[in-house]
Formats: sequence, C-alpha cells, structure tokens
Amino acid sequence: MGKAVTARAEVLARLRAALVDAPTPVDVPRHYRRVAESVDLVELFVDRLVDYRAVVHHGFDALPRLLAGVDRLAVPDDIPGHWLTGFAGQVRRDTPPLSPADLDGMDAVLTGCAVAVADTGTIVLDAGQAQGRRVLTLVPDRHICVVRTGQIVGLVPEAVARLDPRAPQTWISGPSATSDIELDRVEGVHGPRRLEVVLIPDDDVIAPGR
Repeated sequence: MGKAVTARAEVLARLRAALVDAPTPVDVPRHYRRVAESVDLVELFVDRLVDYRAVVHHGFDALPRLLAGVDRLAVPDDIPGHWLTGFAGQVRRDTPPLSPADLDGMDAVLTGCAVAVADTGTIVLDAGQAQGRRVLTLVPDRHICVVRTGQIVGLVPEAVARLDPRAPQTWISGPSATSDIELDRVEGVHGPRRLEVVLIPDDDVIAPGR
C-alpha cells in the first residue's frame, strides 16, 4: 500500500487528534423502561400495525394466498424455499443485485425480519437471513414481511439489544407515508405504499428459522 494516505485514514487521524484533549464522557441517565410490562405482545403489535394502515395476516397458510395475486416477486437470495411453495409467478432473486429499475418493476418483495417491536408497531431488518439489502425493501411498491411471534419484543431497547450495531438496519413502522404542509397524506414516497405482515406462531413447524 506504500505511504499513500487515504481519505478515510486522514479523517480518522483528525478525529483521533481532536479527541486527545476531550473531557471525560458524561454518564447518560438511562431511567427509561427497558422491559415491557406484562401485556399480550402479539395483540399490541397487531393493533399498532393496523393503526398504521398495514395489513396483518395470521398463519403460514396466508402466504400462498397473498402471493397468488403477484406476478413478479423480488426475494433475497437466501429466502426459505417453502415460502414460495405453489407460487406460479416470476421470482427474481437479488443475486446478482437487482437494479433500482428492476426493483421498481416488481409487484412485491417478500422478506423476513430480524425483530419486531410491539409498543411501536415497528419491524426491523438488518440484512440477516431472508432479509436482503436495504434497497430491496425500499423500491418495490408492496412489501410482504414474515414475522415469527417469537421475534416480537415489547420495547425499542429490547429490540436494540438483539441487533448488531454494525449491521445496516431498516426500521419500518407501517407503509411509507408523509404529509405536506397542509397535512395532506401522501403514501409511497420513501418506500412501499403497501405493507402486509404475515404472523407465524413459533410453534408452527414450517415457521422461518426452523
């Protein structure tokens, strides 16, 4: 590599130099709740999703019915094969990586998730098994996400504890939506307009991750 200094090395060197005389870090009070109260996490999660205008389906049998209305489906390369049982449409695996134009032409994308938060109705993807790249779930207009009930935690701190901080994370709270200055709701600006969640009980013998 020689003595050539990369931009990254230069930036890191400046940061280290700037921190030489930095004061001792101040302890941050962490009095917030870290564990949810005794509530039905699945029921709370579903309630939040519905409030966000997401559609919730119960049981693995719902997945083939959902996919029956899909012609072109984008999936991560490591999607479990049984998730696609009976699917007669076109499956586009993200290997080699699909272009944004390719993804824009998909009817839907099917993924799993890393963890879900009942209190906020949030689904978190971290590029782990059956999740794929971030762009995979940002461009298609419809996202179908399989969530095991055992992946649902009560609060955000519980979810963070399960995640690798080095992994690229996508936090999804309902379909993409925003409002202009007059509070007119516009959907699909920053991601899929349609979010459908398939909840799978942990005791389901064909649940993902089994």
